[in-house]
Amino acid sequence: MKINDKPYRTIWLDENNPSLVKIIDQRLLPHQFVVEELRTVEDCATAIRDMHVRGAGLIGAAAGFGMYLAQLQSPPDDADYLRQAAELLIATRPTARNLAWAVNRMQQAVYEESTPAARERRALTEARKIADEDAEYCRRLGEHGLEIIKDISRRKQGPVNILTHCNAGWLAFVDYGSATAPIYAAQKAGIDLHVWVDETRPWLQGSRLTAWELGQQGVPHTLIADNTGGHLMQHGMVDLIIVGTDRTTRCGDVANKIGTYLKALAAHDNGVPFYVALPSSTFDWQICDGLAEIPIEERSDTEIRYISGALDNGETGRVAIAPPHTRGANYGFDVTPARLISGLITERGICGANEKEITRLFPPEVR
Repeated sequence: MKINDKPYRTIWLDENNPSLVKIIDQRLLPHQFVVEELRTVEDCATAIRDMHVRGAGLIGAAAGFGMYLAQLQSPPDDADYLRQAAELLIATRPTARNLAWAVNRMQQAVYEESTPAARERRALTEARKIADEDAEYCRRLGEHGLEIIKDISRRKQGPVNILTHCNAGWLAFVDYGSATAPIYAAQKAGIDLHVWVDETRPWLQGSRLTAWELGQQGVPHTLIADNTGGHLMQHGMVDLIIVGTDRTTRCGDVANKIGTYLKALAAHDNGVPFYVALPSSTFDWQICDGLAEIPIEERSDTEIRYISGALDNGETGRVAIAPPHTRGANYGFDVTPARLISGLITERGICGANEKEITRLFPPEVR
């Protein structure tokens, strides 16, 4: 996508130095645009854990490049180094499926080679493949999701009003995004649309990131407080909800940013279609019951006791919003049961959120 009319991906290799990984430091958006350099697997682990990069697809791509850097760092006679690097990366964010998926894929590819030079070449090739596939899969799911928006547009007067939660945009992937990919495809197709953007406490990915990238692409949008969505649905002001997911079970349960479950309940009560957009790398084929089996990340309560942003003097800063000694509980995700989901938008098409439909689209032999 574009920033100030210049095309960017969220992660890339330096043109002159392929051992240097570059990312957009998303902690500083929308007030500062800073490109950060990652030189070691430890740098990548820090970037993932501390949310310099975030979002399912981008976490996976960053882990892929992290394993590539680990291979460059690996001593020739240390067989355990790559395994230790894998453990370091996987421990950073426990809920996101793409993270472990990418790390395991990189390990399998590298271990097929017998010499350090061959392993380095293979690691570079595989990391690039992971990033390129992520962008391409998001582009494809955007084309499939476009059909849902087209159908709504044909049936109503005025813009199609779409509600999002968190940031499942191109900043959460390598390019295009998951939940936003159909929106960008609809904009390109000339469909009149408008996006309601949840602020998404406590990291405010909606107000800081989704609103920023929609603005960069010229998509009409309105920022709302997290608890506004139900009111809008009750008054017929939401035609469609599209969210992303960090892990989806083979039976269709979805783990996404905390607050997604409440949006799904309100959508169900008001007859609003609720779709989840995801590349297939986000499926966890080993589990079915999301509520019982998906690990939910718990983060520092500092994130909910303080808020960061631009101050009146133009500088950025942190402000306390709770009494000094208040304790907080900061769950990063919740699970939306499959029964509340209208469908899953994937790179292979749209399917029901149930094991039969998912298996039809993704049979085990071609996963």
